[in-house]
Amino acid sequence: MSDTPFNNPASGTSGSGGSDSGSSATSAVSAVMDPLRLFKDMRMPAMPDLEALASAQRRNLEALSAANRVALEGAQAVAKRHMEILQQSMSEMTDAMRSVGDLSDPQNKASKQAEVLKNSYERAVGNMREIADLIQRSNTEAMGLLNRRFTEAMEEVRTLVARKDGQG
Repeated sequence: MSDTPFNNPASGTSGSGGSDSGSSATSAVSAVMDPLRLFKDMRMPAMPDLEALASAQRRNLEALSAANRVALEGAQAVAKRHMEILQQSMSEMTDAMRSVGDLSDPQNKASKQAEVLKNSYERAVGNMREIADLIQRSNTEAMGLLNRRFTEAMEEVRTLVARKDGQG
């Protein structure tokens, strides 16, 4: 049991209405209310190295910013290439339709249309692969930046913990 005014072994009473003098109750209250005693008994966690923590957070933000920049540049490259493909496809389709329209023989027209369709399909598949590769390269580069920073951050944590273990 603790030495509190509600359970004071010196006064032999339980509670604050004892018949003993007020001095023992006052000393018990002052012992409980003594802030130095409270802080002395309290264990404070070790303070982290604030400069190292701020530096690590700055590097995290820099890595995130760099990854976002790479992703944005990749998205812009994809959009630009997509527009180029669209313009090229429209031009080729216009030329193909003109060349098919100039033919008078139905058998030659059908053959030319099949050829145009086959070439268009092959280009479309090639263009989709190209766009997919652009996206994958961009994502791989961005994730590589984030993964490198994560590895560095884990090493920093390991170093800080080792430093704290060496001090304590």
